[in-house]
Amino acid sequence: MKKVLSVFILLLFITSCKKKQEKVPQIVAQKKAIITKITPKDTIKKEYITYGFDFPVGKPDAKGYYNAQKFQKNDHLGDDWNSVKGGNSDLGDPIFVVANGYVKETKNYEGGWGNVIRVLHFLPNKTTVESLYAHCDTILVKSNTWIKKGTKIGTIGTANGAYWAHLHLEIREDISLPLGGGYATNTEGYVDPTKFIKQHRKINK
Repeated sequence: MKKVLSVFILLLFITSCKKKQEKVPQIVAQKKAIITKITPKDTIKKEYITYGFDFPVGKPDAKGYYNAQKFQKNDHLGDDWNSVKGGNSDLGDPIFVVANGYVKETKNYEGGWGNVIRVLHFLPNKTTVESLYAHCDTILVKSNTWIKKGTKIGTIGTANGAYWAHLHLEIREDISLPLGGGYATNTEGYVDPTKFIKQHRKINK
């Protein structure tokens, strides 16, 4: 009788474990779905809607810097900002966010990207663009936080020695794009950063 009872208890335990294992993926899946639905657009803070863009270096007009590799030069998908002094003279210089926004991601992708900061910007016409800052030496902001135009978000780096110090800046109309490769003949979803900033220095309400 004791043996039968022990076997019965063991079977109950195994069945219970199986049920728990079956439930876990479902719970995780539900959480993922909820997280996916929650976006900054659902709770945009009015004080962080942007009414103008500045340059990310030499605040606010890129003083002391030049665009060393412009948008689409060599199929480049961004602008490379370098100090006029050359070499690694700008290593550790401040990077400023180009407009009010929401920090979408901060991550060290290593390789040719290094430290990357991605920020969403909400315009008064209800369109959203993304600015991306790459090869940073340091990251000074956290993901999922709101920031104001001109906030220091990081410092210029070399992508862990992959390049001479500079800031790679991209502006994207399609905010769903993956990180990508930084170069491509197809520019769909990307805009010329310098041209965009100049055209949007001031945005009417």
